[in-house]
Amino acid sequence: MNIGIIGLGDMGKLYAKAFAKAGYTVSGSDLPENRSRLEDELAPLGIKIKDHGSDIARSSDLIIYSVEADRLHDVVAAYGPSTKYGAIVAGQTSVKHPEITIFEKYLPADAQIITFHAMHGPGFDPKDQKLVLIRHRSDLPAYKRMIELFTAVGSDIVEIADFHEHDKIVADTQAVTHVGFESMGTAWKEAGFFPWENGSYIGGIDNVKILTTLRIFSYKAHVYAGLAILNPYARQQVKRYAASESELFKLMIQEQEKLFRERLYRARDFVFHESRKPILLNDKVMKEFSLSQNHELQKPNSHLSILSMVDAWYHLGVNPYDNLIAQTPPFRLRLGIAEYLFRNEELLEESIVTALYDKSIRGDDLEFHSAVREWSAIIGYGDMEGYKKHFNEVQAFFKDRLEEGKKQSAELIRRLMEE
Repeated sequence: MNIGIIGLGDMGKLYAKAFAKAGYTVSGSDLPENRSRLEDELAPLGIKIKDHGSDIARSSDLIIYSVEADRLHDVVAAYGPSTKYGAIVAGQTSVKHPEITIFEKYLPADAQIITFHAMHGPGFDPKDQKLVLIRHRSDLPAYKRMIELFTAVGSDIVEIADFHEHDKIVADTQAVTHVGFESMGTAWKEAGFFPWENGSYIGGIDNVKILTTLRIFSYKAHVYAGLAILNPYARQQVKRYAASESELFKLMIQEQEKLFRERLYRARDFVFHESRKPILLNDKVMKEFSLSQNHELQKPNSHLSILSMVDAWYHLGVNPYDNLIAQTPPFRLRLGIAEYLFRNEELLEESIVTALYDKSIRGDDLEFHSAVREWSAIIGYGDMEGYKKHFNEVQAFFKDRLEEGKKQSAELIRRLMEE
């Protein structure tokens, strides 16, 4: 199978290299100003760079559009009509509603649409990583060729029959996951401190929070903006997360202990039902990965971000363990630390008491509350540029530690997966 990739950004290059390594003939195209650099990097691997996307579309048995979600319409409109007769067409966007609509509008009726979603960032080799495959419009032999392709690169293939189901799962595993960590980063920026220098953010759970936040802000804003704004299910779930956080925060500042406890215990019993197989993150490993040098300053934390997530899952009727079929590393870590908190009676009690009565952390919780409101409003308005601007401002605040955080988080993920 002759593979052509339109868009050789981080993910396009990653899969071009993986396909070439697996023995496939691979070509690609990108913006003219990138051609020389891409040829220097990819030509030694046997990957040919062509002038235009139409050259790729006319000559490839499999055409993969690997462009930003908000640019996909214009790119497919330009090159889709040139699609080789009977070719397979796939997209690499993380939200499939707009992608499928665009494909159906601009691709020839004979084109076979089998799209996919790699559930990892460009920092990970595709081998052993989750990859969702969606057969939208194709014959069986074409679908088998796609299975063979991703088997050859070592992907952990998850077959999902319908793109609606995919987008519902991704709203939870990616969009809301990212908003939770982005809100933490925004809160720390607005409070004017780095969390590893604050006693309330030292310890196993907080090490995971900090490193995952830094990991997310080490990547590009447009990826997260598209996930949150273009997915119709994401807005609903982000809105519920913001409502859960706001309602819990009100109970905290009113010191409504009975209602607060009842609500959290109800959510705990729904999400962490004994019939569900636990992740069981290793406490010893989590404690190893810290950016702090002052472990003796550790103080209790309300963990409002985690309490809010579990409450939101309850109100949405979502079983997050079901969504592990299309998990990302940040989602697995988020579910893992939520499980770690809610399955540990002593730690959950400490979190509840701190949330209700410890005024020393109330200011941090207020910043988090404001940050969740801001992110929810931006997503609710569908403000793509506002999302990117907000993201980039927080990214700039942490810029000196992003690379270290990215490396440590990758090692943390590797170690926890091994355990």
